[in-house]
Amino acid sequence: MKLDITTHMNSFLDSKVVEKYQKRKNEVYQQLDQAYMNGWLHPDLSYVDDIIRVRDKVLKHSQCLVVVGIGGSFLGCCAFYEMFTPYFKNNHFPIIFAGTTLSSRYMKELLEYLETVDFSLNVISKSGTTMETSLTYSAIKRVMEKKYSKEELKDHIIITTDPVKGTLREEINCEGYESFEIPDNIGGRYSLLTAAHLFPLSFCIDINELIEGYQEGIQKREDAYSYAAVRRSLFDQGKVVENFISYENNWYYYLEWLKQLFGETEGKEGKGILPISMIHTRDLHSLGQFIQEGNKIVFETFFKIRHMSDCVIDGKDLHQMNRVVEDSVITAHVSGGVPCITIELDEVTPKTIGEVSSFYFLVAAFSGFLFDIDPFNQPGVEVYKKEVKTRLKDI
Repeated sequence: MKLDITTHMNSFLDSKVVEKYQKRKNEVYQQLDQAYMNGWLHPDLSYVDDIIRVRDKVLKHSQCLVVVGIGGSFLGCCAFYEMFTPYFKNNHFPIIFAGTTLSSRYMKELLEYLETVDFSLNVISKSGTTMETSLTYSAIKRVMEKKYSKEELKDHIIITTDPVKGTLREEINCEGYESFEIPDNIGGRYSLLTAAHLFPLSFCIDINELIEGYQEGIQKREDAYSYAAVRRSLFDQGKVVENFISYENNWYYYLEWLKQLFGETEGKEGKGILPISMIHTRDLHSLGQFIQEGNKIVFETFFKIRHMSDCVIDGKDLHQMNRVVEDSVITAHVSGGVPCITIELDEVTPKTIGEVSSFYFLVAAFSGFLFDIDPFNQPGVEVYKKEVKTRLKDI
C-alpha cells in the first residue's frame, strides 16, 4: 500500500495549519492507547480454528448462508464478499445479506426463496435488540422451524453476539446454538477482525490472508496520522466532504463501509467531514460536473490498482485505459481546485485490503481525536431509534 498525500495536495494546504495538528501526534497516540474501545488494535484471534470448524460443518448440509445484521455487523463482510466473489460465475457458496431493510417486498421474496433451499443462518447483533435484525431473524427462524427439527436447528443457526449478556446470548444458553463473541472493547464499525466478519468471510476468502494484511496495516501509525492531520487541515480550509473513489464496480460496498466508519466516528457535535463515494467511470457522467466546477467543499481519495486481470479490446489493455482515465481525472480535478489523495495497491487481495482496512481504522480514530470528540461512540443514532420506538406503539 502506497499513500500519497503530497503530490496533488501541497498547493492546497496551509503549512501552519498542518503543523498545528502534527504537534498533537503524541497526545493523540496516547488517547488511542488509553481508550477502552481500542480492542481492534490487538484483537484476540484464538477462535479462528473454531470458525473453520463451524464453516466446514455448514458446507456439508447447506446450500447457502444467510447473514442477518446491519451497519457494522454486516458492511465489512459484505464488502469483502462483493470484492472477491466473481461477477458472473456461480460456482461459489452464496451468502445472502439480510436484516438491512424493512421493505415488505424484499422480506416476502426472501422468505419464499428460503423455503426452497437448505440454508444456515448467522445472526449478528451485539445487543440482540437491533430492530431490523430482530425482525428479520424472527421471520427467518419461523421458516427454519418448519424445515428443521429442534436438533437440526443447532447445526443451522449460528449466533454472534455479546459474550455474556443480551437476548441472543440467553437464546444460545437455552437452545445450545453454535455461537461466537463480539468483544466488549470493539465497536461495530471497528469489528472487521472479529467473528462478526471472519465467520461469513471464511466461506469466500482465506481469512488468514486478511488477518496477515490487517496486522501489517495496524503498524502504519505514522502514515495514518499524517493522513488524519491532512484531513483535519483541509476541513479548516473549507473542504468538508471527502469523496472516496474506486474504478472497480465491486468496490461499491467497501466504499459504503468507509462511509460508515468515518460518518459514525466523526459526525458529532456539529463537527466532522462528510464521507461520500463514487464509482468511476460511471459517476463521472453524473456527478463529475459538480466535482469539477461546483462548490469547492470536496477533496478526494482515489484507490489506484496497479495490476488487474488482463482484458484486451481492439488491441488496447482495458486496465491500462482505466488507469489513464484515473490519472487524467486527478489532473483535471486538481486543476479545478479539488485536492486529491491517492492510495495505490499492487493488486487486490484479501491481504492488501486487510492492510488498507486496519490503516483506515487508525485514520478514523486519529481524525476523531483531532476533532476533539470520542471516535468510538454514536449517540446520534439513538435519537431516531427512540422516535421510532415511540411511534411504533401506535401500529
